Amino acid sequence: MADSQSNAPLRADAGAPNSGVIHVRTRLTTDFTVLSNALLQRRCSAVTVGVAAYIVSLPDGAPVTIAALCDHFTEGEILISRALRELELAGYLDRRRERMPCGQIRTRTYFYDVPGGVPDPEPDGWPERPKPRRPRKPAPAVAPAASPIPAPVPAQAEPVAETPVPTPAPAPAPAALPDADPQALAVLSIVRRIDPRLVVSAREATQMAPGISEWLASGLDGIQIAKLLTDGLPDRFLTRPAGILAYRLRETPLPAPPRPPMPLAERPAFVPFQDCEGCYRPFRAPHPGRCRDCRTGVGLRAAG
Repeated sequence: MADSQSNAPLRADAGAPNSGVIHVRTRLTTDFTVLSNALLQRRCSAVTVGVAAYIVSLPDGAPVTIAALCDHFTEGEILISRALRELELAGYLDRRRERMPCGQIRTRTYFYDVPGGVPDPEPDGWPERPKPRRPRKPAPAVAPAASPIPAPVPAQAEPVAETPVPTPAPAPAPAALPDADPQALAVLSIVRRIDPRLVVSAREATQMAPGISEWLASGLDGIQIAKLLTDGLPDRFLTRPAGILAYRLRETPLPAPPRPPMPLAERPAFVPFQDCEGCYRPFRAPHPGRCRDCRTGVGLRAAG
């Protein structure tokens, strides 16, 4: 019996797609990194995926601080820190403060290819802390031989006064910060509302409060000071926000203080208007009469 054969046409080769990406594959044997599709295709910021891919490509022990990442990428500190927080919330990044066997505390950053994975143990381990030497005990003194002494008659034991144990002195309390001007602190809150990047600590705010109080004493209000401190700031800060605000407080010239009002006793007297009796023109004089032209005859000749 002959084999059955189908006369249906063969499926045509689909070929390259008409749209979309076309991959040109190259087999890599060195200098490559394996990344999961769950990380690369997750719905998030492109900066987050780029930071994650860069951290995976680094060797163990490479610095991944915000400053180190800003030196590599063109984005600023805000976008880089936001990407690191997003990776932490997703479970890919974990930053821990651990005490090493040598006693030092260091920040170790773990990056997981899959969130929730267990890090591999250290191959060599951390060096052990040397144990302190124990002090030698002094040899017991040998008492010289003596003649036997008869046992004394037991007597009533006298109370022995207890030696007071010295209590350790309490540790000195940290120096408290001086009270800052509430109005100056309110100006810093206005500055933060205008530019959320200008966040300062309590100590930095206390140190800048005298400069802001001096500006307030010169006649400026809080809104004007906040505009002077926030106008023309760069997109990326190269130093802490407190350093920028302190520089502007120190280098911006203070406006001239407003002139105080003149006392009433020193103000010039008000001279009322009078109607000239000759030409009926108004002029200033303390009493009614004729104007200067009429007194000199100029006004009479002009009228005639």
